[in-house]
Amino acid sequence: MNNRIVVRSSIVAVSLLALANCGGSSSSTDGTAAESTVVTETTNAVVVNPLTGLPNTDSATLNRPAMVVKIDNHPSARPQLGINQADIIFEENVEKLTRLAAVFQSEGSDPVGPIRSGRFQDIDLLGSLMKPLFVWSGGNAQVAAAIKKSDLVDLSYSVANKAGGFHRDNDRSAPHNLFAETTKLWTLSPEGSAAPSAQFSYRSASDAAATTAQPIAGLKVSMDGVKVQWDWDATTSEFLRIQEKTPDVDAAGVQLAVPNVIVLEVEYTKGYSPTSKTLGSGKVYVFTNGTLIEGTWERTDRLTPFVLKDSSGAVIKLTPGQTFVEVARAAKTAVVPVGTNPDDVKFL
Repeated sequence: MNNRIVVRSSIVAVSLLALANCGGSSSSTDGTAAESTVVTETTNAVVVNPLTGLPNTDSATLNRPAMVVKIDNHPSARPQLGINQADIIFEENVEKLTRLAAVFQSEGSDPVGPIRSGRFQDIDLLGSLMKPLFVWSGGNAQVAAAIKKSDLVDLSYSVANKAGGFHRDNDRSAPHNLFAETTKLWTLSPEGSAAPSAQFSYRSASDAAATTAQPIAGLKVSMDGVKVQWDWDATTSEFLRIQEKTPDVDAAGVQLAVPNVIVLEVEYTKGYSPTSKTLGSGKVYVFTNGTLIEGTWERTDRLTPFVLKDSSGAVIKLTPGQTFVEVARAAKTAVVPVGTNPDDVKFL
């Protein structure tokens, strides 16, 4: 199917064919049946975007590869551009702070950023996106060598430069002022680049809520150097992001809001620059449709997506739309129960 994900619905058309010699007759003169029923099936295909599960509205985007932009989350880098257009965002712990790996495929952002350096952990974390374009500012010699040897497509500042629309915003201070343009960056896709496969399973309109789902009001996650809060908004059916007690807004003043928040509990290596271990298994919290589903994540190969299962062993399905993934340390997630003031729930 050329990397397309298709949801199919069948329409059965029943045609009654009169076989009698005389019109309107339901049987022949010898009593044999003069009618037969012919059943034909046609399909109406709804093509969806691979990284959101939403119907595709622009066929030109279907086959383009995933693009991962490393976005700075330092206080001096806020507000960022492009965070509301990404299909998936991973938040990683770095040096006493976090960094965002924003994945674009169905939409883009011109400009996007501020763009910062890559990390060793990006190689494993992003492998299942099928050779994604990797947009970053650069890194130390060891990290740069590892990324260049990987299957991530290197579109660093030194490689893509003007062709990728890289530029400095003089209204911001360096190093928090490097931006690029996704429209230009996609033109640099290597020959043979393809759309990624789906990273998650999604609920259809007819799917009942998981029996393991529990209604919640939100959550709080203690990342390294950043206190992250997500409040469920029943009006928009999205989780609203707050960090350091302030709504997380983009450069247009729009608060980051997504229908799905996933918290992966992972182990990080010790040291100044931590590296997440995203192969193996661990605990997962999936927040979707105003509920929490607890379970486990498993991943044995960096080229395959995370498998998320609930306590009964069933695959956890998300709400079609954007997804934010907190790549968090263990025991750093606090759930805000329904009817509870989030201020009364402490960060762990």
